[in-house]
Amino acid sequence: MLSTLSQCEFSMGKTLLVYDMNLREMENYEKIYKEIECSIAGAHEKIAECKKQILQAKRIRKNRQEYDALAKVIQHHPDRHETLKELEALGKELEHLSHIKESVEDKLELRRKQFHVLLSTIHELQQTLENDEKLSEVEEAQEASMETDPKP
Repeated sequence: MLSTLSQCEFSMGKTLLVYDMNLREMENYEKIYKEIECSIAGAHEKIAECKKQILQAKRIRKNRQEYDALAKVIQHHPDRHETLKELEALGKELEHLSHIKESVEDKLELRRKQFHVLLSTIHELQQTLENDEKLSEVEEAQEASMETDPKP
C-alpha cells in the first residue's frame, strides 16, 4: 500500500510538475503570441509607411518628369533678354515701315491730285477744242452763206 501510495504521490507530484510546466509553457506561448502580434502590427505599420513612401516617390518622379518635359520646351524658346531685343527690333522696323507707308500714301495722294488736275485740264482742253470747232463751223457756214448770198 505504501508503494501504491508512494506511486500515487509520485504520480501526483509528476502531474503537478507537468501542470506547472504546462502553465509556464502557456505563459511562454502567451508571451510569444504577444510578441508575434506586436511584430505583425509593426510589420503592418512598416508596410503602411512604405506605401506612403512609395506614393511620395511616385509623386516626386512624376514631378521630375513634368519638370524635365517643361525644361525641354523652355529650352526651345529664346530667353527673355533675347526676346525683348527681337521685340524692340521689330518695333523699330514697324515704326520705319509706318513712316514709309505714310510717305507712300502722301505720294499717292499727291499723284491723285496731279492726275485730277491733269484730267480737269484735258477736259477743259477738249471743251476748248470743241468750242473752237463749233466756231470754225459757224464761221464756215457764215462764209458759205455769204458766198451764196449776193450782196445787195
